[in-house]
Amino acid sequence: MSLVISACATPLVPVRGSADAFPVRRIYCVGRNYAEHQIEMGGTGREAPFFFMKPADAVVPVAEGQTGTLPYPTLTADFHHEVELVVAIGQGGANIPAAQALSHVWGYAVGLDMTRRDLQAQAKKAGRPWSISKGFDASAPIGALTPAAQVPGIASAAIELRVNGQPRQASRIDKMIWNVAEIIEHLSAAWTLAPGDLIFTGTPEGVAAVVRGDVLEARVEGLAPLALKVA
Repeated sequence: MSLVISACATPLVPVRGSADAFPVRRIYCVGRNYAEHQIEMGGTGREAPFFFMKPADAVVPVAEGQTGTLPYPTLTADFHHEVELVVAIGQGGANIPAAQALSHVWGYAVGLDMTRRDLQAQAKKAGRPWSISKGFDASAPIGALTPAAQVPGIASAAIELRVNGQPRQASRIDKMIWNVAEIIEHLSAAWTLAPGDLIFTGTPEGVAAVVRGDVLEARVEGLAPLALKVA
């Protein structure tokens, strides 16, 4: 059997300190997973985890020491940053209990869940799906992955985002409402996870707009930083 069109290229994320790369299968995202961000977005501070997805080719991989280019998307005048810890799945499965979940993690990276906030607000108001606000081209920038064994303190690491050198978001991973193991347990009850899946685990408070020319610097303690310029 031959292909009637060329096969799509598999998106790849660099691995820190290596010539290797991580092939991306799916991108899952957790909504409102920090209490202060929930309140910031009109929530009560705690609710059951919910999920949305981005296409795999939404990733903008940036190697350590480089500054990537983040294109300003069409159809929006309110382009928001959301810094997040990203979990890379190395071993798949369904209905994974939290007690076993971390053994399924290959590594971690810092990422950005970029959002067309005005389109999201419009969709919410109309009661419609808001994929257009989350799953657009280049909406998932990500830094180099670090193997899980190299960051044993990731569960309490600091997370932050600076724009043009000024702090915008700052928190700690242990302030997530649902930790990584619990996220995997909930997520794997709804989808069968597989090697190559990425999970964006939610953002702390302080989300705000960026404009063309802004430089974003995202960090999670112990991981390769992520630097981008909005084009």
